[in-house]
Amino acid sequence: MKAEKLKLAILFSGGKDSCLALHKALEKGHEIVCLLSILPETTDSFMFHKPDLRLLKQQTKELDIPLIIQKSKGEEDKELEDLKKLIKKVRKKIDGICVGGIASSYQGNRVKKICSELGLKFYAPLWDYSAEQLWKELLDNKFKVIMTKIACEGISKEFLGKIIDWESFEKLKKLSEKFKFDLTGEGGDFETAVLFMPEFKKEIKISFDVKSEGSYRHFLSIKKII
Repeated sequence: MKAEKLKLAILFSGGKDSCLALHKALEKGHEIVCLLSILPETTDSFMFHKPDLRLLKQQTKELDIPLIIQKSKGEEDKELEDLKKLIKKVRKKIDGICVGGIASSYQGNRVKKICSELGLKFYAPLWDYSAEQLWKELLDNKFKVIMTKIACEGISKEFLGKIIDWESFEKLKKLSEKFKFDLTGEGGDFETAVLFMPEFKKEIKISFDVKSEGSYRHFLSIKKII
């Protein structure tokens, strides 16, 4: 029996998980109709990463897929209302919503509930991935991933903006064993951005500064996108 091909909108932050989910969906023959991004005002949203808008727009340009943005104050309950409002804008054009979630039942259950209410399918191609499986697929498929935010003990600010290769992944793995941060980053210990993936027309280059808030919170501040 042939697998059903879906028209999907993907919840897209430009980070490694949403980019890999997009890649996996296309591999399965699904169509990505558009990218949906929530832009929270706060850097510590309950549900969403806060991407750099200029970088996000450049990523969507390299993918050549339409981007639809919804701003949000980042308040816990109102975020869900903002997400529902965003999905409603495209519900008639799609069969389902694709997410890059791995194990976060907090986010997954809430998105799934909205999909159910709107009569849409919920598609999570990375669900139950281990950290090793996630990074192996990223690195094997030549994704160029950088950290854009660090919010835990154990990862030095020198990791920010540097493309993670096999050597740096092994360093991160050892550090995660010692300091107990989540190697997927899903718990908010760090955030990422993708500068290249197989679906990009070309690699994105950036220049940046690093800003710190105390010993364990560091942020990438993009100066220029090339």
